[in-house]
Amino acid sequence: MTNFKLLIFFICAFTISVNAQIVISKPNLGFTQACASDSFNSYDVTFSFSPESALTGSNQFIIELSDETGDFSNPTTIFTSTAGSVTVSPATINFSLPTDTAGEAFKIRIKSTSPAATSSSSNTFAAYYKIQDSPYTINNLIETAVFCSGDSYLLTIDNPGAAINDSPLQYPSLTFNWYKETSETTSVFVAAGESLEVTETGTYFVETNYGSCTSDSFSNRVTVSEASSNETISSISSSLGNPYCHENGPTTLSAINGESYQWFKDGERINDATEQMYVTNESGNYSVIVDLGDCNATASIDLENNGFTSSIDVDDINRLGDDEVLIATISTSAMNPSYEWFRNGSSIPGAISNSYEISESGNYRVTITQSIGCSSVKEFLFNVTEQFPNVSQIPNLISPNGDGINDTWVIPQEYIGGTNTQVMIVSSQGKIVLDTVDYQNNWPMVIDVKDITPVYYYIITTPNNQTRKGSITVVK
Repeated sequence: MTNFKLLIFFICAFTISVNAQIVISKPNLGFTQACASDSFNSYDVTFSFSPESALTGSNQFIIELSDETGDFSNPTTIFTSTAGSVTVSPATINFSLPTDTAGEAFKIRIKSTSPAATSSSSNTFAAYYKIQDSPYTINNLIETAVFCSGDSYLLTIDNPGAAINDSPLQYPSLTFNWYKETSETTSVFVAAGESLEVTETGTYFVETNYGSCTSDSFSNRVTVSEASSNETISSISSSLGNPYCHENGPTTLSAINGESYQWFKDGERINDATEQMYVTNESGNYSVIVDLGDCNATASIDLENNGFTSSIDVDDINRLGDDEVLIATISTSAMNPSYEWFRNGSSIPGAISNSYEISESGNYRVTITQSIGCSSVKEFLFNVTEQFPNVSQIPNLISPNGDGINDTWVIPQEYIGGTNTQVMIVSSQGKIVLDTVDYQNNWPMVIDVKDITPVYYYIITTPNNQTRKGSITVVK
């Protein structure tokens, strides 16, 4: 009887021992590479375990991350489940990467706590946390650089920080790769580091080293040339752009790297302006002479401070033919711009978009207003006249003063271009000032008024030799 009890005890002990063991499968990754950032950092891994009945109520599953070479000598715990929350196999767990993750050969593995077990490691994968993922500037955003013959030029990553430039130098863990363009779409690796000493002409840029992960963390291009004479041309950048908004404070003008500098404004030397950068809140034409050692570079910028740029796609004077319309369109860099269109000094109801369809003559004006950021206004003026208006009589008075009313000598359509009618205009001194069989209702294009009210004489001859004669008084 005693032997039978011992047998039962050993069978129970063996059963408990067997049930206290589980096997965890190799983790199956839900991704091929992990390119994390502050806007996305969520990854899935799926694994199986058996038997499910072996788990205790206190069990936790843990995800461990290797180092960048796949070694688990000092793993990082990146996820721990709540006790007893994962009980069904297979299981999928979501995790995030630490912000200092950077490498091409990471692995993960799964561990359980009760009972204790460890899976084999996953396939290797590239993983980077892109702590800085926006464009940044080098060479003070100056697109060109020059070095003297036999010398070199140092390209550096700018580090003003904050809103002006999200410099990656603010993040000590980051590394950088420099490249030289070989075509418009290809480039070659040159060197790694925070700066690059250039000894060969070409176009260079730098990217933050996020391995095989794509990123927006890269610099502007800089074209470096070798000076062909003792003095060569470079350029100047403005930290607030050009034009810049005076309401945002002064802008910083920057020149290329050199040994010494002298700044000028409107051709006049600026006293004590002998640094690589010059701060100003005044518009004007600024220039600088940069001493590069064995040669000099000069640069200039026409600085404006009106806040934004605009353009209009119509001429100052426009003519409309029969049934024609003119669409005037504004292009602008203004932030949240508002528009107002005017005809002959009066606001046009409902005309508040960046374009307006014109079907009648008049003097037009459009204003563009930027009311946020840098508050400023621009305006454009232009004139629209009918090409061949239908008039019944030949006028004997015109007033070419640019007001859009009676500016040119407009005659009936039976005499204008296309009717083969000869139109001749003669000054009071007998000089022929116009003689055409294709009159376009556009005289005078230019007139030099010496008398107070000069008088001209016209002779209109039709194809059937009918003649009309008279005088034209020009009133300014």
